[in-house]
This record gives sequence, structure tokens and C-alpha cells, in this order.
Amino acid sequence: MLRAYLRLVVFALGLLAGVQVPGFVDQYGKRVSAHYLEVQRNFAGFQRTADQYFGGSVDALIKHHSSSSDAVFRDEAKTIEAMYGRLRIFTAEFEAMRGSPLARLLHVATDANRELLQETEDAYSYTVPLDATAILYGVGIALLLSLLVETIIVGGFSLLRRELFRATSTRSPPPTSPVRRREPSFTPEPEPRKQTSKAPR
Repeated sequence: MLRAYLRLVVFALGLLAGVQVPGFVDQYGKRVSAHYLEVQRNFAGFQRTADQYFGGSVDALIKHHSSSSDAVFRDEAKTIEAMYGRLRIFTAEFEAMRGSPLARLLHVATDANRELLQETEDAYSYTVPLDATAILYGVGIALLLSLLVETIIVGGFSLLRRELFRATSTRSPPPTSPVRRREPSFTPEPEPRKQTSKAPR
């Protein structure tokens, strides 16, 4: 009975945790999109300058500013380089989050941007969505979690039973009292009766 209740509790927890996955991935994707659009908008002026004078090469624009004798241009080169680096990072994240739901999930789980992931975790609000994707994730994660817990419990009880059996089988038997040998008994044979001869009358 207790084992059945434990299964239900584990399944319910897995279901509640599983339905959060699509929502978290969606919020991460929205945060990526917001950062990407912001950096792209701020970098648009530098990109126009690169397109006009350096054939669209931002690296050439940065090199030109860095080699300038004007300290203002040299400082501006550092700003352009930092902004261009963030633009490339957010562009890669934006492209990764345009894939299939499974591809987005794998990206967030294995190769997400740490800065954006931390921002998403800090601002995440728990919800219980009822769309098909959330239900699918919830049931799948609940089944996997239930199977994992069931395997751990069964394996633990099996290992405990094996150890108890090994302990009882290797226990030394209680000492037994020595068997006393019976001495053989010899009964003396009766002496033959002497025959007395009768005297003749």
C-alpha cells in the first residue's frame, strides 16, 4: 500500500515539474529575442558605417578605429568590439531558438547562454499550462521519474535482501557438546559346572 502511494506522489511531482519545461524554454526564448533585438538596434549605426566605408566588414571598422591617433576613436573601437561580440552571441542564440521544440529544449539544457539562463531563472514565474506540448512533457517526465524511483527502490531492497542472506549464511554455527564414547562392556562368561561322580553303592 505504501509503495503504491509513493508511486502516485512521485508521478504527481514529475507531472508538475514536467509541465514547467515548455514554459521555461519559452521564457528563455523570449529573453533571447529581446536581447538580440536590443543589441541589433544599438549596433545598427556602426553596421551602416561598416557597410558604407569598409564593405560591410565590422572587423575592418574596429581595426581602423584602433589604429587611429585619436584617443576617442581608440576608445570607441573597444565599445564597437564589445557590442559586436554580444551581437554575435545573441544572434547564435536567436538562431538556435528558432528550431523545433525538441531542438530548443536540448539547446537550453546543454548549451544555453549562462547570462540569459540566470536571468530567466531569476524572473521565472511558475505556471501550469494546459496545452498539448506541456501535457506531453509532463507525462513523459513523470513516467521517467517514476521508473527511476521504482528502479532505485527495487534495486535497494534486492541489495539489502542479498546482504542479509549473505550475513546469515556466513554466520558460524553454535558450538556443539562433544559426544561421549561408550566404553564396551564385557560380561564374564559363567564358569562350567563341575560334575560330581556318585560313589557306587
